[in-house]
Amino acid sequence: MPDTEVTLHRRDDGVAVVRLDRPKANALSVSVLEQLESAASALIADPPGAVVVWGGERTFSAGADISEFAGRAEATRIAARFRAAFDAVAAIPRTTIAAISGYALGGGCELALACDLRVVGERARLGQPEVLLGIIPGAGGTQRLSRLVGVSRAKDLVLTGRQLGAAEALRIGLVDRVVPDDGVFASAVDLAAGLAAGAVVAHAMIKRAIDQGISGSLAAGLDLEATLFADAFDTEDAAIGVESFRQSGPGHARFVGR
Repeated sequence: MPDTEVTLHRRDDGVAVVRLDRPKANALSVSVLEQLESAASALIADPPGAVVVWGGERTFSAGADISEFAGRAEATRIAARFRAAFDAVAAIPRTTIAAISGYALGGGCELALACDLRVVGERARLGQPEVLLGIIPGAGGTQRLSRLVGVSRAKDLVLTGRQLGAAEALRIGLVDRVVPDDGVFASAVDLAAGLAAGAVVAHAMIKRAIDQGISGSLAAGLDLEATLFADAFDTEDAAIGVESFRQSGPGHARFVGR
């Protein structure tokens, strides 16, 4: 068995940290992907308040483990492992934040895309360089990226394989916050802790409405939103939030996560 290369730590503030730890570049081997899927599955079964996915201070992930690449059969197997792991991350019913220092390339960028938000350091580099190997992205680089930044920008990035700096990534909507390099993890955890103290059941509904709604028609999305809007009023948090607003105005509710 390989050493543990993905760890899961639940903090007292409600934040769970999923840590990639495979020196030197956090290459996403089949083993790492299996461990990542296991960690995500545990968070689906027992959700925290929010989740930070972190690759360390040097590199988020430089992508797939190229040493495992071979022919079509191996490519099919590897693609299935990527799909299972990243779909599990995307299915966590809480806000997930990718904390990106250094490189997030190829599969590393696709892992960040599977998260809800992305906090990056000023010297971070992101991209989908698969075409430079004569192949294409196989874990969301043509699909999640297009939905996030638009079709034309996604084609530019995937067709050229070029890397983006943090400023450009922020400008096109690929990332959400740019912070000093030495503050990436702390900034991501602060954001996650604030979310963890909020209406986390509503967060799950918001994710479902957006993620499922965007893949269908506007009418179907609006129907789903209306259903979830009504469902939200069955929660204790809704009762707390409405009463708090009546008594004190917005921003003072202390939610219980039910």
